[in-house]
Amino acid sequence: MTEIFSNGSICQDIKKMFNGIVRIILILVFFKNITSAQVPVRMGTATAEEIAIAKGVVEGNLDSVKAHNVYIYALGLNNPLLVDQYDRWIQNNPKNKIIPLTIGTAYYNAEMPQARKFLLAASKLDSNNGKIWFMLSGDAWMRGETDLSREYSHKATLADSLNANYTAYEVMSSQDVNDSIYKLKVLDFVKRFPDNANGAKLLYSLALHSKRVRDKINYFEQLRKYYPPEKFDRSAAGMVTLADIYLQTDLVKAADLINEMGEKGEWGIRKRLVQGLIRIDSLSAVQDYKQANIELQALQLPRFNYLRDFLALKKAYFLDRVGEVKRAYDSLIVVYANFPTDQVYAALEAYGNRIGRNKQQLDNDIAVIRDRSAVDAYPFELGRYSGNGALRLSDLRGKVVLLTFWYPGCSPCRAEFPYFEAVVNKLADKDLVYIGVNVVPEQDDVVPAIMKNNKYSFIPLRGTSAFADKYYGVKSEPENFLIDKSGRIIFRKFRIDETNQRTLELMIMSLLRQDK
Repeated sequence: MTEIFSNGSICQDIKKMFNGIVRIILILVFFKNITSAQVPVRMGTATAEEIAIAKGVVEGNLDSVKAHNVYIYALGLNNPLLVDQYDRWIQNNPKNKIIPLTIGTAYYNAEMPQARKFLLAASKLDSNNGKIWFMLSGDAWMRGETDLSREYSHKATLADSLNANYTAYEVMSSQDVNDSIYKLKVLDFVKRFPDNANGAKLLYSLALHSKRVRDKINYFEQLRKYYPPEKFDRSAAGMVTLADIYLQTDLVKAADLINEMGEKGEWGIRKRLVQGLIRIDSLSAVQDYKQANIELQALQLPRFNYLRDFLALKKAYFLDRVGEVKRAYDSLIVVYANFPTDQVYAALEAYGNRIGRNKQQLDNDIAVIRDRSAVDAYPFELGRYSGNGALRLSDLRGKVVLLTFWYPGCSPCRAEFPYFEAVVNKLADKDLVYIGVNVVPEQDDVVPAIMKNNKYSFIPLRGTSAFADKYYGVKSEPENFLIDKSGRIIFRKFRIDETNQRTLELMIMSLLRQDK
């Protein structure tokens, strides 16, 4: 929430900073009539004497943001006495805008719901402050109040039309309203703020979420043109995706882009990869499929790539061409078992027919691969937000469980929910249960609002990051699992968006069919 386009690592850093009571407190020791000085970082809450000193400094200068921050973090954001104290200061100093703005900002940065009332109080005293409206927009987004978030975002932009951050956030908030208008707003932002990194983020997002390959290429090429990859991180990330698209569609363009990117990071691997693919295509053209397959098998792949199905199908094709249909079939079984797609399944059916494997046998072969890697899910017992006791995993025996670990301030988590909902609603199976475990208790208060405002259907449960890490190995959110009817984890560590929503559907359907 504190970044316009939060990613998993940013969300995780914020969560860790404010998970439980504030673990790292900066204590500034103030002395009468002298400048304050910062002392080393201290773990744990401040002493009563330190809190009293910090409070005295604030009351001696209520306009000092620095003094307020010392007191806030000395007392602790989770301490209910903090809200009571600021309520009194605001009541006794009704025209002082620094007081509500500072405490509201502290809660906002911690992604805690207490931010709203103080920020609203500040907005009444300083209605033309774009920062206040920007934070209120983020707070409304975290609560799932989409329309209110847009309204506040617009007010932020009106208050400061030259602020690229506010404008970018308003553009991004219009994404779900109208695709055509959103695209025009993105391109207008690029023209207005040509050197601002948010333009690269917007174009990257536009390209990534475009469904047609030619649209993806178009937007990634604009990203490459207007935001040099060596200068903008998001553009550099976009070039990875564009390179992998070209590796599958146009090796000449792939070579041009990859050579332009140099040898830094994994670009050296991609350079050797495109050279290898060009040679492999040459071998294929003269029907030297055996050598083509040998060289394809020897290729080194980047750790992160979008080439899984492309290369798997290519390997299977070469195996088939040299008469090793069974090996082609076996190689694709493993790929499909881990991450199913219709394209790979169609190839499997074709190869299966040629070696005498019917559809039932094919599905059994896939199940065998999945069984080998299945592990028992930890038998959790977690509290419900409805107040109706706890939900145990054992209560769900005989059902397929889609389990996601998330928290309200996590943008990537929230971005996945609509795709999960679409699949769950499409399948509408009584044996499918959708569960979301919030791992940040400090944001518990906004979970019911998010559920109501967005009409999400998952069962929200109370958790902690420590629980998720210890029992499910979750290091950052979102993290997703599919648990079969016998309580085993079959699929893990997958992410879903509009490009692979069908994969989630295939995963779930395969588990629903068990024992039927």
